[in-house]
Amino acid sequence: MGFVHLHTHSHYTLLTALPTPDDLLARAKELGMTALALTDTSALYGAVEFYSHARDLGIKPILGAEVWVSKDLRSKNNTAEDRRRNQLVLLVKNETGYKNLLKIISIAQLEGFYYKARTDKVLLRQYHEGLIALSGSLQGEVPAETLYGNIERAKAVALEYQDIFGPGNFYLEIQPHLNYENQVVVNQGLVHISRETGIPLVATNDIHYLRPEDAETQDVLLAIRDNKKVTDNERFSMKAFDLSFRSETEMRELFRDIPEAIDNTEKIANQCDFILKMGENQLPSFPLPDGITPDNYLRELCEAGLTKRYPGETITPEQRERMDYELSVIASTGFASYFLIVQDFVNWAKNNGVVVGPGRGSAAGSFVAYLTGITNRDPIKYDLLFERFLNPERISMPDVDMDFADTRREDVLNYVRQKYGADHVAQIITFGTMAARGSIRDVGRALGIPLELCDKTAKMIPMFTSIQGALDGVPEFQAHYNSSSEVKRLVDAAKKIEGLARHASMHACGVVITKDPVTEYTPLQRVAGGENTVVTQYAASTKSNAVEKIGLLKMDFLGLKNLTIIENTLKIAKKIGKEVPDIEKLPMDDAASYKVLQDAHTTGVFQLECTGMKRYLKQLKPTVFEDIIA
Repeated sequence: MGFVHLHTHSHYTLLTALPTPDDLLARAKELGMTALALTDTSALYGAVEFYSHARDLGIKPILGAEVWVSKDLRSKNNTAEDRRRNQLVLLVKNETGYKNLLKIISIAQLEGFYYKARTDKVLLRQYHEGLIALSGSLQGEVPAETLYGNIERAKAVALEYQDIFGPGNFYLEIQPHLNYENQVVVNQGLVHISRETGIPLVATNDIHYLRPEDAETQDVLLAIRDNKKVTDNERFSMKAFDLSFRSETEMRELFRDIPEAIDNTEKIANQCDFILKMGENQLPSFPLPDGITPDNYLRELCEAGLTKRYPGETITPEQRERMDYELSVIASTGFASYFLIVQDFVNWAKNNGVVVGPGRGSAAGSFVAYLTGITNRDPIKYDLLFERFLNPERISMPDVDMDFADTRREDVLNYVRQKYGADHVAQIITFGTMAARGSIRDVGRALGIPLELCDKTAKMIPMFTSIQGALDGVPEFQAHYNSSSEVKRLVDAAKKIEGLARHASMHACGVVITKDPVTEYTPLQRVAGGENTVVTQYAASTKSNAVEKIGLLKMDFLGLKNLTIIENTLKIAKKIGKEVPDIEKLPMDDAASYKVLQDAHTTGVFQLECTGMKRYLKQLKPTVFEDIIA
């Protein structure tokens, strides 16, 4: 296996490091490395993405995080002691360690956040099992005490960490930044402490970018983060260090006098043998009557639904065959609980005066969804296919997008929290990224380039086009790029940060509901927006799709203003003594409604309000529902 990088940052150490997880893995593959750790700060944002892609490349993934340790994570009194925090690197050895790291990060984020997410030694002692700790960079507690000349204190702290994590699970971390005097002092002190205590050494490079020539761009990124100019000598910078992805040859040469520090990286990598479970659905348990299975209970609801949906009618063989077929597919795929969960909160919403959308997307093709009240249009009548929603030949978690009046969405979420437990429900994180034009402007501010030039450069990039795409496809932009060294420097730096994660926020509608507490599956944190904005650290984006990969149940609870308007209209009608229609049973042949469509008075009508659709409606003059459905 050889040397392994164990202290490594991706762009998920937000606005601090440059590489994506894929960049790091590609560099490791290029250098012939067979294992690699990912240790972003206070977060596992990229863990699932990193893990799955590493396995695809034949590289052993080691999950971990860099955390901040304070004296008391819950003390937030703005004292010097509260503001002091020290770095520590944690690496996952096994499943117990992974679960413990999820809890450490979650508690640090939700309870210990004070300028930064903070843990403390009490929490580390509680959740130490299955973890290996490294003492960190110069900001680690042991290195800091060493730098201050407090060798005995540093030794005591090192022994304390060894006691917390256990012999063989704590390492003194030395780094090769030998042109920086403080690092030389710390390395010498840590070697001394290692010899006196027997605590082993390990060599790392605290990677923040791939190659030495990326140092300038990473410095620009820090300036963007701190809203400073690169010329500001008082700002935080890492330019004194080479934080690139060095080869094993380089690392061995730099630590030729301490070869055990290199060899110990392989020893640690061999200790880390965690397998992340992916592709196993982790559906929560729906409360059932005693002695009945989810499949049987779903069938009962469907039988009742047949009577409710077709009162006084004879159930046709086609309807029964469709129901039986869908139920057999649901049973074989193990998704009965999914349907029970969705129908429960949808019907609760309807029974409590929340206006709910009739259903859209592929879920409208499910007869079972129609019978259980999840959707409100008969898929048999409109020849909608169940297989678009749930295909037995391509099994994946069903995905039902549910629309609620936007002022009542939180009521539905609160019902779900009460039903399954607040610690079993969380909203999902999403990441804003550095777009092409925004990257130009951000880099320009950091470099002190005149605003007019930055604005001119940014506006030359067409919307939804990357910087490289503009260079390849827009001759005017290419000519502008070659017009001066200043523009070239601006664009080259912006290209390197384009697409990087910029900030974390809350997904507009995504929610996870879990069988066990959410922190058994993903770390949690808060994002801007208030105390109630607790989100998973794993995203559900098309690219990473970490939530689905680890088998969590994701629901989309959409709040629509249009439905609130309908809800308010119904309330007003009732208040002024008008007959209140049942919107679940509106006639589909109302001539006045089709006249509205024929006249294209469809502002606010989903998918029919754009200029092109209005023009088409006037030409089409629909008279039946089939005229306007795809």
